Amino acid sequence: MRYKIILDSSGELPAKYKQDERFSHVPLLLEIGDYRIRDDESFDQKDFLRRIAVHDGVAKSACPSPEDYMEAYKTDAERIYVITLSSHLSGSYNSAVLGKKLYEEEYGEKDIFVIDSKSASCGETQIGLHAAELEEQGLPADEIKDELLRYRDEMSTYFVLDNLETLRKNGRMSMVKAMVAQTLSIKPIMMGDHGVIVQRGQSIGIKKALTKMVDMLIDDTKEPEKKRFMIAHCNCFERAEMVKDLILKKVHVRDILIQDTAGLSSLYANDGGIIVTA
Repeated sequence: MRYKIILDSSGELPAKYKQDERFSHVPLLLEIGDYRIRDDESFDQKDFLRRIAVHDGVAKSACPSPEDYMEAYKTDAERIYVITLSSHLSGSYNSAVLGKKLYEEEYGEKDIFVIDSKSASCGETQIGLHAAELEEQGLPADEIKDELLRYRDEMSTYFVLDNLETLRKNGRMSMVKAMVAQTLSIKPIMMGDHGVIVQRGQSIGIKKALTKMVDMLIDDTKEPEKKRFMIAHCNCFERAEMVKDLILKKVHVRDILIQDTAGLSSLYANDGGIIVTA
């Protein structure tokens, strides 16, 4: 195999890529009280969301270990591209870098390129799919690496959550702000700014917030008609379809992919959350 693309489990793959041998995942660990699971193909979203809803404490996640990444690097691929969660949100990037060092100490040098996505969920996936496209074009490895960094820095990630409890419990949003938002049906419009979560706006009601989010995303996207848009949803496929329709009413894009959130993104996006990248 010429190349391999490894994502941590925040980077969900659309259905048509899940059996593609070019891609693989290194799972994070999820914890709700005494309940602990690996964020892998066995993840049951409905059961997980039910457990979060009835749990009073803080649901947590733990990044893959350097040894987990080291094992993932044991492939016959000539080149490996590793895309991780934003280093501002997780230790996954640092584990991937250390895993590369451990691998090379034991097995010798290998072309392993670790990328801090400065994003999460479908933002990671976007970079992974772009890496595959560039490899299939036969570009030199150094050109691909430079292009992936440029692509990452131009990419926009937005999200609107219907339930802010996990963000509040994990210190991503103050209790007062979260309570006001829930009480008044105010939906914050959030985005990733160089890997850090910031609020870009807000609207009353989820539909207005999603409409405003789409407007912001398109405004922020350079030549949107040439881009692939990705929508990740947490247990709300119809809402994702609505966002897709909102995008297509504004601009004719190259492609739009919709996917379910896996464990890590389901933990933070919570039931009804929508994440969009371009």
